Amino acid sequence: MKKIVVLTGAGISQESGIKTFRDSDGLWEEYRIEDVATFEAWERNPKLVLEFYNQRRKQLMDVKPNAAHLALVELEKKYKVEIITQNVDDLHERAGSKKVLHLHGELKKSRSTIDDSLIYDIKGWELKWGDLCSKGSQLRPHIVWFGEAVPMISLASEISSQADIFIIVGTSLNVYPAAGLVDFVKPLVPKYLIDPKDCKTANIKNLTFIKETAGIGVPFLVEKLLQEQN
Repeated sequence: MKKIVVLTGAGISQESGIKTFRDSDGLWEEYRIEDVATFEAWERNPKLVLEFYNQRRKQLMDVKPNAAHLALVELEKKYKVEIITQNVDDLHERAGSKKVLHLHGELKKSRSTIDDSLIYDIKGWELKWGDLCSKGSQLRPHIVWFGEAVPMISLASEISSQADIFIIVGTSLNVYPAAGLVDFVKPLVPKYLIDPKDCKTANIKNLTFIKETAGIGVPFLVEKLLQEQN
């Protein structure tokens, strides 16, 4: 059974109604990146950071997986599928995808501020000031903030190198290190990029560019790939 690796970005979640920092000049519902999505922001005003992610978590409860998420699940009927996502939501999991690697953390989890290995599920949508890990330190959102290392990038690189088919959805390939994952894919492996905007694709070999939104482009490609396996 062939292995498909899918790299997803903000564009796939946007279609479910999740806003991103890239929507409007680095603002996310009037918040600046520097104020809510860096470690410096956490040190400066942790309660503001907690409130920001509480609101994101609350919003997540009101949205659903879209046609693109659901189509990727269909691929599992004929292929081994692993998803590498830059998104912190759980829409892939809720759609039914079995193997999902989150590069930038998970919105519905928290972790210790003194021991990165202590990670907890958040019940409901609120993480409060005073919520502590088992070692007694304040819990922070389990998010890779701007400027922080991406712990899962090595595993993601290894998974990408194993792909028989590589699909990129809803990402402009401008955010590193995630954008560099395509460099680990073998040159002759078929690659597909689905995005409505122009992207930097000149250096990617064996690439088919589908200039559509995720909700249109992913079901189209999935149907094509499933037919090839009949």
